[in-house]
Amino acid sequence: QLQLAATGGGLVQPGGSLTLSCQGSGFNLDRTGYPIAWHRRAPGKDYQTISCISGSDDFTYYADSVKGRMTTSRGDAGNTVYLKMNNLKPEDTGVYYCVPHNQCAQFGPGVRIWSSWGQGTQVTVSS
Repeated sequence: QLQLAATGGGLVQPGGSLTLSCQGSGFNLDRTGYPIAWHRRAPGKDYQTISCISGSDDFTYYADSVKGRMTTSRGDAGNTVYLKMNNLKPEDTGVYYCVPHNQCAQFGPGVRIWSSWGQGTQVTVSS
């Protein structure tokens, strides 16, 4: 089953930084050209869209709650998508997932291409 794997999470103090990575499990992410979105699921809450990056021109979208603090980008080889997170807050705590969508536009990501959320990574922001 094709899926994406998010890695790089951990425990960090408020104000700290983390960089998450997203790679294809068993396939080359760059060859798909999929727009990729980052989502977060906090305990007891629904999935929240954090950001997305287009598959072609690297257009990016960010939720208002993370603008200026988080940056999503593609690696030079194209097989990895990153989410660099600065000035982390306790409300950023949750499991982060990277998921392919049909588009990334000004309103955010479109529909998910796959039903599976893939492998997430836990981010805990706490003192």
